[in-house]
Amino acid sequence: MARYTGPKSRIARKFGEAIFGADKVLSKRNYPPGQHGNSRRRKTSEYGVMLAEKQKAKYTYGVLERQFRNLFEKAASANGITGEILLQSLESRLDNIVYRLGIAPSRAAARQLVGHRHIVVDGEVVNIPSYAVKPGQIVGVREKSKSLEVIANSLAGFNHSKYPWLEWDENTKAGRYLHIPERADIPENIKEQLIVELYSK
Repeated sequence: MARYTGPKSRIARKFGEAIFGADKVLSKRNYPPGQHGNSRRRKTSEYGVMLAEKQKAKYTYGVLERQFRNLFEKAASANGITGEILLQSLESRLDNIVYRLGIAPSRAAARQLVGHRHIVVDGEVVNIPSYAVKPGQIVGVREKSKSLEVIANSLAGFNHSKYPWLEWDENTKAGRYLHIPERADIPENIKEQLIVELYSK
């Protein structure tokens, strides 16, 4: 099944947030897309609010429904807070780690770099974006890919101290996944408890 490849601004306007990064359209038209987007709307139902939160999380991390459901079920069967474990699992995906390390300007770009075999984990090429990176593993750029313009541009001026669970080595163009992030350290504006309630219905 294909991923969403349509206008990202449309999705950002739907949720009223720049979930794909800075969005000029959202600042100009901060109302939902469509013919009646700027008119008064009916109040969203409780179910609708929960569904929207799940959709927002899926679009943010670029995950399809079946993958998302599988991650939720694993989180639900683990010990701990289900919603927090779900977000930690999403943060541990290889494409997300590549994005968080600044190797790619967006998660979509990170997914492409992984798929095109530009990324290595512990020195071995991994081309599966959903690969679950474990604490202690090192994610870096393949030697012959270090001169790629998209990678160089993304890394230029990137603040590698933003995420306390990652450590970057500029000389090797690689980062270590130090530990699973705490919920407070994950910057995404996602109300994970609503997602848990949705799947629990």
